Amino acid sequence: MCGRTSCHLPRDVLTRACAYQNRQGQQRLPAWRDPEKYSPSYNKSPQSSSPVLVSRLHFEKEADSSERIIAPMRWGLVPSWFKDSDPSKLQFNTANCRSDTMLEKLSFKVPLGKGRRCVVLADGFYEWQRRPGTSQRQPYFIYFPQARAQKLGSSDAADSADNWEEVWVAWRPLTMAGIFDCWQPPAGGDLLYSYTIITVDSCKGLSDIHHRMPAVLDGEEAVAKWLDFGDVSTQEALKFIRPTDNICFHPVSPVVNNSRVSTPECLAPASLPRKKEPKASGSSQRMLQWLATGSPKKESLQAPQKDRSAVPQWSSQFLQKSIFPAKRGSAGLLERWLKGEEEPAAKRPDTREPGGGQRR
Repeated sequence: MCGRTSCHLPRDVLTRACAYQNRQGQQRLPAWRDPEKYSPSYNKSPQSSSPVLVSRLHFEKEADSSERIIAPMRWGLVPSWFKDSDPSKLQFNTANCRSDTMLEKLSFKVPLGKGRRCVVLADGFYEWQRRPGTSQRQPYFIYFPQARAQKLGSSDAADSADNWEEVWVAWRPLTMAGIFDCWQPPAGGDLLYSYTIITVDSCKGLSDIHHRMPAVLDGEEAVAKWLDFGDVSTQEALKFIRPTDNICFHPVSPVVNNSRVSTPECLAPASLPRKKEPKASGSSQRMLQWLATGSPKKESLQAPQKDRSAVPQWSSQFLQKSIFPAKRGSAGLLERWLKGEEEPAAKRPDTREPGGGQRR
């Protein structure tokens, strides 16, 4: 853990979602470095490129260390001392690093000592729960609880495709603590920036899904102090590396098992059989409204409205002693959730391909 994420927001929307205050209390938007390397996706896996927040001081010697830059980096840290010309030949897994051993391993200890701390940005991450007595796994999508969507006039912002920018400002990206490094091929060439996600023991709400989770930085203070290596020591920053219970999750379709699939179905809620079918929560409805209108290029869904009684609820209610395969009809499911009117409160509770191999 963590071996798969989603980060599908358009670049300008992601920028506004990362607004912050610098040391002088000024409201700022992070600048981009190599923005052409950012490729939105619902299903990112190790060795792909993902956006991370870093201090501007890493790239500009005279910069204020509280200023921020978004830089796409390779997922899976390539140590600066790696001597092979092909980074894919690194013999050990660096997509994650355990918080309890990262100060012992050279690959992570050295860049951390140089202040190379980053914040990995995502809509959320995926995790797989093993079905008891089988080798099959049920995937879940895990993310921050979301605020109510903004209103424009008499209707929700999500009701109009023209308003997708305003809607997505309200989405809170998941902010995960990471370490990055800079590698150059032995024969010379372009620098490669890469990162690893720090993992901790799972919080109580997620422990039934997996025993590890990313070190989620929950709140502006945690993000600011983790990034500001010029003013915040490593020892002080490490105090924010801990589990958080401020998390929501829901089951998703097995289509996410294939890392080549990147569609909204990857993170759309899937149904699990229950004795009593609850109604959709407000947080789930808002996410799916944003999915339907959040991307300017996304085609509108035409599935007919169906009875909402079959729509599942969020978070801890999904955790069952026996997990059954999720339904795959995401288009109709999305449409049913988008048509809902009730908004009850949301519940909170290996880097390798799922279904095999040991993960961190």
